[in-house]
Amino acid sequence: MRLVVVSAGLSVPSSTRLLGDRLAAATAERTDAEVQVVELRDLAVEIAHHLTNGFPGPRLSSALDAVTAADGLIVVTPVFSASYSGLFKSFFDVLDRDALAGKPVLVAATGGTARHSLVLEHALRPLFAYLRAIVVPTAVYAASEDWGAEGLAGRVERAAGELAGLMGGLRGDLRGGASESVSESVSESVSESASESESELTSASSSEPVLRGTGAALPDVVPFAQQLAALSPSRGA
Repeated sequence: MRLVVVSAGLSVPSSTRLLGDRLAAATAERTDAEVQVVELRDLAVEIAHHLTNGFPGPRLSSALDAVTAADGLIVVTPVFSASYSGLFKSFFDVLDRDALAGKPVLVAATGGTARHSLVLEHALRPLFAYLRAIVVPTAVYAASEDWGAEGLAGRVERAAGELAGLMGGLRGDLRGGASESVSESVSESVSESASESESELTSASSSEPVLRGTGAALPDVVPFAQQLAALSPSRGA
């Protein structure tokens, strides 16, 4: 199996790269995956050229191929302006739109304060859901004060275990037979819904109205004018 880490860190050394390495090491312990790291800092110029002329350079092309062929993906970005970095987004903008379909992805981010931790749920998770990736339940955020803290190690281990489980259980299935099974399940659900709707319409058109889902007959409805006449004193009394 192949595990690819996409790191959008800009500094050297980079806490973003460090978090990506820790997640990759924890995942590799649970799988037989070979780890490859894609440093977006080194690809910035080629990414910009690809956005303007539509042609990837050799290093960018190799990185895109690695991400497309990976069995699992770890993506890590620093937080810029309460979201992922522009370099991070640009890389996935030039990636083929179907490259991540059905691929297990672990999302992670680094920042100077814990106040930006919701970037994982408000920015990263929606992005990869749009790309039809399978995002692991546990996302990992590391603020400056988290390094060396016990909580970060626990989150790393939990997220790595979830990614390893998806890589082992869904390898080769999501882009093959499983997608057909999902389609069949959807078709069956639609057919069942149509049958239920037809049954309800048939019940509604019968001579005796029936309460939906209960089988009990509706009570007789007496017009208001008839009820009022019954309450009024008889004429000539």
